[in-house]
Amino acid sequence: MTKYLVLGGTGTTGRRIADRLRSAGHDVRTASRTGSDVRLDLDDPSTWAPALDGITAAYLVEPTVRPGDRLARFTELALASGVRRLVLLSASRASDPDHPLHAVEQTVRGCDAEWTILHPNWFAQNFTEGPWKNAVRSGTLALPAGDGRTPFIDADDIADVAVAALTTADHNGRTYDLTGPEAITFTEAADQLTEAGIRVEYVALSPAEYTEQQVAQGIPRPGAELLADVLTSIANGHGGEPTADVEQALGRPARTFKAFAHDQDPTSS
Repeated sequence: MTKYLVLGGTGTTGRRIADRLRSAGHDVRTASRTGSDVRLDLDDPSTWAPALDGITAAYLVEPTVRPGDRLARFTELALASGVRRLVLLSASRASDPDHPLHAVEQTVRGCDAEWTILHPNWFAQNFTEGPWKNAVRSGTLALPAGDGRTPFIDADDIADVAVAALTTADHNGRTYDLTGPEAITFTEAADQLTEAGIRVEYVALSPAEYTEQQVAQGIPRPGAELLADVLTSIANGHGGEPTADVEQALGRPARTFKAFAHDQDPTSS
């Protein structure tokens, strides 16, 4: 019988994946530093083997994307421990040797287990659960994304694809670029949230303004500059184009941002 390990079991994708697997009757173990079935700290290799005991399929996610190969080394131990199916949440730029997820993606691609790699676009849930939640709550979201467009992906779609890849062999060897069905601006996203009862205005900042704002909030300057560069790439027309990969994987279209917005509870934002 397959036993599943879900890294980031309390996170945006991990908890959705674990819930779906359990609802379908699968044997699931969630892992994170706190709040999961088992404690897993990627900085503490002594926690790795207990998390992997008896596991045959795993969802891999790096909870804090940063330089280093800790997730790659964890993956190597997973394979040596008998894990035969891997689903990795990676990033489209991970082919770059300098990208923090390059090492783990290469480890997964080169292994002899079944594997699927997911390259998601910006999460729609960033507005309600992730890094922009507090700004949205305040009523003003200020970012250096200009009028650029990006096809936000609903984390529920990511979870559905991940579960399909974990539970069947149909997605072996596939890399999915997961996006929503249309690219929209942050102004349009804010308008759609407002229409759904979550009142928020988008304000375009310069990269320098955003960097200083993040530093003032305690973000180390190199990290703040990296965030500014990534968001500025959207302003410069590099926010990504919609793909049909969700539909290819699931046989249904990806959810729109408007549908996501109208599913949110305005009283919790």
